[in-house]
Amino acid sequence: MELAIPTTTAPAPVAVTARLPFIDNLRWTMIMLVLSMHAAVTYSNHGSWYYNEATHLNRLEDISFLTYQVFLQSFFMGLLFFVAGYFVPGAFDRKGATRFLKDRAYRLGLPSLLYIFVLHPITCYYAAGVWAPDDPNRSFLREYAHYITRGHFLSGNGPLWFCIALLFFCCVYAAWRTLSSPKTSTGPKSFPRNAAITGFILLVAVATFLVRTFWRNGTSWYNMQFGYFSQYIAFFIAGTLAYRHSWLTTLPTSTGRRWGRIGLFGGLAIWAGLITSYIIAPPPSGAFDGGWHWQSLGMSILESLAGVGLSLGCLTLFREKFNRQGPRAGFFSANAFAVYVFHPPILIAITRLMSGWQGEALLKFLVATVLSIVATYALSAGVFRRLPLLKNIL
Repeated sequence: MELAIPTTTAPAPVAVTARLPFIDNLRWTMIMLVLSMHAAVTYSNHGSWYYNEATHLNRLEDISFLTYQVFLQSFFMGLLFFVAGYFVPGAFDRKGATRFLKDRAYRLGLPSLLYIFVLHPITCYYAAGVWAPDDPNRSFLREYAHYITRGHFLSGNGPLWFCIALLFFCCVYAAWRTLSSPKTSTGPKSFPRNAAITGFILLVAVATFLVRTFWRNGTSWYNMQFGYFSQYIAFFIAGTLAYRHSWLTTLPTSTGRRWGRIGLFGGLAIWAGLITSYIIAPPPSGAFDGGWHWQSLGMSILESLAGVGLSLGCLTLFREKFNRQGPRAGFFSANAFAVYVFHPPILIAITRLMSGWQGEALLKFLVATVLSIVATYALSAGVFRRLPLLKNIL
């Protein structure tokens, strides 16, 4: 596969303070994919979620779900960290350390507390029914008291783990800026060459593999799955550098497209090899999840290659094709964070209502995804973001 430096002229750089509608469009698209991921976990039973429906998947269905989830996981959260990191340096420059941290605590901390102390208990007790389901004497207040007094609330962040991790990253960034007083000059620089991109992919892959030798994929600490954090940290840092050097505008279109293809087809080739090896000679249990196994190394390389390649492809695609916002895109963008926060109980309620439908799992996944997106956006725009206590943090 050709990796030569393209001769195509890069797009003319713009000021880093210019509005970038394609980033807003990319963000709400990724949030829709978050919802679809949780719908997929519901029916595939691959992954951790509040509610998993008992399904009997044939091999083709199982591989289809796994492929979708593996490739989506490879880039969608990392890309959200990249986008978040992109806006951090400018916010710090304008506000200084104190105002920056207060703003981040308000925008990220308050929604997290809302989820931990309100939405997670409601989701567990009413939507998913996982709090003492077989206890005839159970009550919401009793289970909520157990949730608090036994410290279970520390793990009750649900999808808002992202906000908590991002808040921590922002605190580290603010401390670094305060202690080191680095230069804050901005100016367009050429986008990193293919050798640097390849080195970045290998760095993330090796770091992921090493972390998973002692922190296996699928395990968590207070709902933080550290098996993916090597990528998240690297992408967040890359986002801050992208702001400083205007990489979102100096990224050549041909480079983004090429790496998008490499990420997709190269990742598929690795994935096909891993699946074939599993069918021919099943490895020890958990070999794909971590430890000193070549299968774990293969998964780490796949996730890093696909993650970087698909992210560059998405950034280029949205910059070239979706770099404006009309009323519809503006609606999706304005309500995206509220959808991210409130989607778990709505998705679970919809999938449980659909449990009596004896349809194919893949079809139910698609229907549940669409219905949940429609319902969550409608409620976010019509109810949640209109409530006095919520509209300022959503």
